[in-house]
Amino acid sequence: MWKVIILKGIMKSVLEWVVIIAVAFVLSVIIRNFIVDTRIVPTGSMLPTIQLQDRLIVDRLFYKYSTIKRGDILVFTAPEQAQEDLDLVKRVIGLPGEKVEIKNGKVYIEDKALNEPYIMAPPDYNYGPVTVPPNSYFMLGDNRRASKDSHIWGFLPADKILGRVWIRYWPLERFGSLGKVPEPYFTQAVQK
Repeated sequence: MWKVIILKGIMKSVLEWVVIIAVAFVLSVIIRNFIVDTRIVPTGSMLPTIQLQDRLIVDRLFYKYSTIKRGDILVFTAPEQAQEDLDLVKRVIGLPGEKVEIKNGKVYIEDKALNEPYIMAPPDYNYGPVTVPPNSYFMLGDNRRASKDSHIWGFLPADKILGRVWIRYWPLERFGSLGKVPEPYFTQAVQK
């Protein structure tokens, strides 16, 4: 009789653990696929803002309820033209309907130069002018001379966006947000 009671107790405990593990697994899948995700940065295309092997938390849900702004850092599935297997991390530079041009080491939006203290070095190429199509974005890495981005593969369709980078959580000494874009974002100089 006491063996039956012990066996029932063990079975109840095992069943409770199975339910707890199953619920934890389902919650993990839901959170990771729909709310937040983590990424390890494998390339130097966003240097100096994001270092190699930085760990990032990506907002996959709440960014959908706010407007994507110039300067946001996004994680996205690489467009087909990029011929990349990995998801990419780049900065939003051009918004839908805007004219973008890169020349003389500066990025111009609607003929106004951007103030970009976050870049590694000015671009050493010319591009455009082009107009960003509806529901698309022009994306650049902060390491302009070593980034395969929109100046190579074109515009990012909005449906490829997986989320907005929220914070860097590793290494601990650099824990926190990745910084805001400068105010004002445009320099006073007009393109010549």
